[in-house]
Order: sequence, then C-alpha cells, then structure tokens
Amino acid sequence: MLHHASLGVSDIERSAAFYDATLAALGYARVWDDIRPGQTGQAIGYGNPGGGDKLAIKHRQDGQRAPGPGFHLAFAAPNRQAVDQFYAAAIAHGGSDNGRPGLRSHYGEHYYAAFVIDPDGHALEAVFNSAE
Repeated sequence: MLHHASLGVSDIERSAAFYDATLAALGYARVWDDIRPGQTGQAIGYGNPGGGDKLAIKHRQDGQRAPGPGFHLAFAAPNRQAVDQFYAAAIAHGGSDNGRPGLRSHYGEHYYAAFVIDPDGHALEAVFNSAE
C-alpha cells in the first residue's frame, strides 16, 4: 500500500550516521542522497540495495517534530540476529531504548522485535516474525 515514508530530522549528518548503521543491520542501504552542506532541503533515501527508496529522511531545521504517541515505523528484519544488531547500532548512534530485543508473544508466537527512539524522537521497531 505505501510507496515510501519520510521523516523530518534536525541534523542530517547525525541522522545519516544513525540510519546508515541501523538500517544496514537489517540489510537496507542508502540508495540516494542530496547532501549540500549548509543548505536547506537536504535528504537521504533508504531501501533495498540497487532499488528505490522506501524511507527518506529530510532535513527540517525549523519546526521538526516527531509524530506523537501511537505512531511508529516497523522495519522487517531477515532474522533475530539482525534485530539484535539493529538495536545495538541504534543505541551506539544516539538512539534510546524503547524495548530491548526479545519475543513479544502478545503479538504472535514468533514475533521477535526491538524498539528504539531515534535522535529526533521518531519511534522505530525492527521485527522478525517467523520460526527460525
């Protein structure tokens, strides 16, 4: 249903380091960027290597706000180890804990996920929902 999602970020370089690391842990990559230091409107797109973007981060120095409670983005992970690596990369690159990696049986028997908050307050999840 969705073509892509975009998130406003207050510091494009800090956010690029965060998303480069966390999304690489899940097998995703930076597929394009429009980086022009000191200028407004900078952006970076992420998706499957060699494909189009499914997530874009866009520099919004003034007025950037994360969506409120109830909104988060969940990224598909290829396995539980990738969920663990996503979480570790997020914490190492300025994110904060919002739910350590583990089974979430209330979502399903095999629902393994981790939850973090990015440096701008966006709620993110990595999930693997399959028996290994």
